Amino acid sequence: MKELIKKLSESFGPAGCENNVRSLISDEVKKLNFEHYVDTLGSLIVKVGSKGKQRIIIAAHMDEIGLMVTFIDENGFLRFTNIGGVLTSTLPGTKVLFQNGTVGVIGQEKIKEPKELDFSKLYIDIGASNRDEALEKVKIGHTAVFMPAFHQEGNRITSKSLDDRIGCFVLLEVLKRLPSSLPNRLYFVFTVQEEVGLRGAKTASYRLKPDYGLAVDVTRVGDTPEPDFKMVVSLGKGPAVKIKDSSVICHSRVVNLMIETAEKNQIPYQLEVLEQGGTDAGSIHLSREGVPSGVLSVPCRYIHTPAEMVDLEDVENSISLLVELCKTSW
Repeated sequence: MKELIKKLSESFGPAGCENNVRSLISDEVKKLNFEHYVDTLGSLIVKVGSKGKQRIIIAAHMDEIGLMVTFIDENGFLRFTNIGGVLTSTLPGTKVLFQNGTVGVIGQEKIKEPKELDFSKLYIDIGASNRDEALEKVKIGHTAVFMPAFHQEGNRITSKSLDDRIGCFVLLEVLKRLPSSLPNRLYFVFTVQEEVGLRGAKTASYRLKPDYGLAVDVTRVGDTPEPDFKMVVSLGKGPAVKIKDSSVICHSRVVNLMIETAEKNQIPYQLEVLEQGGTDAGSIHLSREGVPSGVLSVPCRYIHTPAEMVDLEDVENSISLLVELCKTSW
């Protein structure tokens, strides 16, 4: 378990550059001999079962937040913009990695008040002495992610991009544990560009015409000192069944099915109302004439930072719940 999570989370894959992550997931899928293909936008689709009545999309996104170079000054410092929901407060002093292996550290101009900190006050230092030297390593439009630093302490793991590589891991593990006979036609979709507008899920769900949709993603927790948003979700108490977030009000049919399945199989679960944030379900449920959709959430601390944290018991219980949902008639 640990080794695959580590490989997934450490892979380079900001929105729009998911190739490395997709290759890693594709290699794992090939070992299982499931039919799979890549759609036009780049999402990886795995087809499971062919005789069931219902077509169900189960989606987890491959991409992570990142940075993109916009300007290189005469002294070789890089100015940049965000790819997805990057928090400026986490950036000063953070090490970042470019796809070609170039490493930089984010510096900050002098400011008088913390509220003045925005992207215009930040730069990346790659150790270059001037613009020409910097251009030998990095070009305008090149992207960077947080420097990988995977760590495990007991049941807790920390890493960049557990949002949503942990969801990708859950889908891969479920594929390994599915029985040969299933009541539904399942489409496991590893989506692209979720962090910049739920884009891969939108095109994939339009193509597949599902009867139901389920996103597997991380969610915030309320178990840290004075969190920004008060929530009942905690690390280590099981996966969360989402009720609502900024992108979707989950369909009661899917929510109730998830709860009933968890209780029937004695799988711990939590209920989640997320005040800010969204998942691929936000696009899936609006596809074509509409798709009843829900979300299975893995509790996660410090989302969109270099050290996101999840509990492996929550991950295992997420896998168990999703396996049982796949075995259930919707």
